[in-house]
Amino acid sequence: MADTSALVSKLSSLGLKDSPVEHVAVENNEQWAEALATASGLPSSYVLTKTLVFKPKQPKSEPIAPIVVVIKETTTASSKAIGTELKLKDLRLANEDVLKDVFQTARGSVSPFALGQVPQEHIGNVRVVIDKALLTGDAQIAFHPLNSSQTVFVDSAALKAYIASVEGLQHVVEMDFTAEPAAPVPKPAAKPAAKKSSAAAKTEDTAGQNKLGIQTPKSADFSEWYTEVVLKSELLSRYDVSGCYIVRPRAYFVWQQIQEFFDAGIKGMGVKNCYFPMFVSSQVLEREKDHIEGFAPEVAWVTRAGSKELNEPLAIRPTSETVMYPYFGDWIRSHRDLPLRLNQWCSVVRWEFKNPQPFLRTREFLWQEGHCAYFGKEQAMRETLEILTLYRRVYEELLAVPVIEGEKSEKEKFAGGVTTTTVEGFIPDTGRGIQGGTSHYLGQNFSKMFNVVVEDPASEAGAERAKLHVHQASWGLSTRTIGVMVMLHSDDKGLVLPPRVAETQVIIVPCGVNAKTTSEQRAAINDACLSVEARLRSVGVRAEADLRDDKTPAFKFNHWELRGVPVRIEIGPKDLESHKVTTVRRDTGARDAVHTDALETTVPLMMVTMQAEMLARARKIMDERVKIVLEWADFVPALNAKCLALIPWCEREVCEEQIKKRSTRDVMADEPENEREPSMGAKSLCLPYKQPENPPIVPGQTKCIQCGEDAKRYALFGRSY
Repeated sequence: MADTSALVSKLSSLGLKDSPVEHVAVENNEQWAEALATASGLPSSYVLTKTLVFKPKQPKSEPIAPIVVVIKETTTASSKAIGTELKLKDLRLANEDVLKDVFQTARGSVSPFALGQVPQEHIGNVRVVIDKALLTGDAQIAFHPLNSSQTVFVDSAALKAYIASVEGLQHVVEMDFTAEPAAPVPKPAAKPAAKKSSAAAKTEDTAGQNKLGIQTPKSADFSEWYTEVVLKSELLSRYDVSGCYIVRPRAYFVWQQIQEFFDAGIKGMGVKNCYFPMFVSSQVLEREKDHIEGFAPEVAWVTRAGSKELNEPLAIRPTSETVMYPYFGDWIRSHRDLPLRLNQWCSVVRWEFKNPQPFLRTREFLWQEGHCAYFGKEQAMRETLEILTLYRRVYEELLAVPVIEGEKSEKEKFAGGVTTTTVEGFIPDTGRGIQGGTSHYLGQNFSKMFNVVVEDPASEAGAERAKLHVHQASWGLSTRTIGVMVMLHSDDKGLVLPPRVAETQVIIVPCGVNAKTTSEQRAAINDACLSVEARLRSVGVRAEADLRDDKTPAFKFNHWELRGVPVRIEIGPKDLESHKVTTVRRDTGARDAVHTDALETTVPLMMVTMQAEMLARARKIMDERVKIVLEWADFVPALNAKCLALIPWCEREVCEEQIKKRSTRDVMADEPENEREPSMGAKSLCLPYKQPENPPIVPGQTKCIQCGEDAKRYALFGRSY
């Protein structure tokens, strides 16, 4: 946390009267507003702000010239308009390196006060744009004083005085971001009381949609859109510990469907469920230094119980190899005790990272982890691949997400493992790959570390039997699965759920009710909705009737579209007369009229069709965006076109490092930067089991496109999460 005492002292000399308000660290304005809502000592009137840092497109040889834009939270900052005002072109959000190197700050803590931390060699190149709307009115202006766990409130005079006091700052402009006012709305003519009530309800519904709907288009800011979707669709809620989230029933139902499917699969293989404690002693954790080294920065430690320091710190499991394997050695005495095949459903904690992402990167997450021991390699490797097939089926059959099966490179494989197999997904809107789940053949590495041995049954009778170390496999799948599903299928209306994992598969909405509708007609429509609900439930469809009488049909349509319900059924007076209902698919918006006599057959078939078509559409896009690249000159352009690249590769670690370095966005002059998508090079995602055959890899002839050495296999490379 930055030291704010010097800043507060300076602001006091410029008119700051109150000390900074303390609150939990926040990552965005939504969290900021929530934190201040529970804080005390706030001014009676204040406005939240956004401080954005842009940079123009410029040659690498020129000094960096960032633009600091200070605006009201409700103001939309158009990079094009700012560029026009400053006579600059191609503005884009600066990346994390600019915030760190120039402003000595990080995303989430940016404010105009960071100008005071800019080194003298840079300050002359910095431009500041201030929203004129901030400089009018009596409301206090809220800023973070160099860190996101505090807020200071200053008036416009103090803000201007601070900026004027920054030594060497030369370029400051005030800009009017206000859009042209809309034409005045004519005053409506007087209406009967009942119709006024209906109009008021519609106004309420419209306001609710504007507030509760998705505000950020998927194509404009993918990261912000994704966060909005998972929160507003009620998959997750924020928690007061940064990086942790509450998994709400809609998301937990998806996880339960995955659990039931996968649990049935592994039990059919002979795997049994168990549970081990979450705590690991430091002594045990240190026994496998090479394995735990990759997790070391992420390990959370318990050091105190109440006011008493523990004699030995206890780690909270980041994974369970070191938790479980000491006891494998106790339980396995003979080859007759094999195979030992265990799985546990639990949570793990991995603490150290900067930018949490719901489902994808959280400090605690739910998962399953399987740990098995076998007498021979062949059995352990067979299980590794059987589990990988189950993971593929989870993604494709439940979540309608196509994946690519393969092996990880030596650089990317699991620490301490011999072979790591993986299913890799693809998010076309960002052009990035994402690891879906991994299954590892561990060989005898861990059994040697933890002395898990059996006597060789082939030893001669009477002789001292040789000790053989067992072969092991481990595998894990987490709630990241839900995040992958959301990113792939959802849209600007909100969540889109495949029917197999939707808690509510069909929502039934009464329609056509107005002020002229009699109470008998209302009751008949509601009864019809309840009848359809009961009939669909009788054939296994998870249906629900929304009979709220204080919401209009339009409000309900948007409400349930935001929450991803696969099918909507509309029932109105004319439907009762024609003995038909209207069905609307969430994924395509397709509407159809269905006779009420056919509901029990038509709606379940619609679910099956929708599930299959969602997978087929996603697979078609992925297939089109996985490109075979045979020349290095085509590699980076393929990445920049939001594609993954299948390349002939030598499989050497030094070559993989060079590929990452040569494809990093920082070295590409034509690649825009975005602080929400930091510069990154391509890495190997997997060596696919299904290898391209046109052209095939010819041993001794086909060369690696990066280094020119002999290529062994095609490898899938891409930018990734």
